[in-house]
Amino acid sequence: MNATTSKRPSPARARLIDAATRLFYEEGIHAVGVDRIIGEAEVTRATLYKQFGGKEELVLAYLRNEDEMLRMLFAEAGSAVSDPDQLLDAVIEGIASDIREHHTRGCPFINAAAEYPDATGPVRELIAEHREWFRATLEEVSEAAGLESPADAAASLVLLRDAALAGGYLDGDARVAPAFERTARSVIEAHRAR
Repeated sequence: MNATTSKRPSPARARLIDAATRLFYEEGIHAVGVDRIIGEAEVTRATLYKQFGGKEELVLAYLRNEDEMLRMLFAEAGSAVSDPDQLLDAVIEGIASDIREHHTRGCPFINAAAEYPDATGPVRELIAEHREWFRATLEEVSEAAGLESPADAAASLVLLRDAALAGGYLDGDARVAPAFERTARSVIEAHRAR
């Protein structure tokens, strides 16, 4: 195995992450105990502690998994589309699809941040890293598309995504996803170079 090849997680580790991802997202991190995760993953307590050392490490693995999935979606979109304007459209459509299909209970990072108020703790640091990557990626895409003030455009798109994920959970995706798409496109048009 070379240095660039990632090691596949053990089946038990993968089951623990899958169970934690579902339960933490659906019910909340603090509401779900390790016994419940162990039962859902069909592993022993010793396996959980061998794989993660404790619940907080499992929370970090859950959030890293969410981060990796989003980064992978961006990479796939970037490799499938070469035109920067089309990539902006793909980002908007991808976020709208996420509201409808995947993150129907809000943003997992915002949800986790609400449960971990210490901004200097490892969970919040991971969330901050993710959000900075997301913002920087949107800024790069906005700049490549020739938008004026790409940092401002990216900040607006991040804000809209945050609001749309929360709104989709509260008001339903049928109302929120189209409103997100309309508003995001108007933000992009407002930043087009004149």
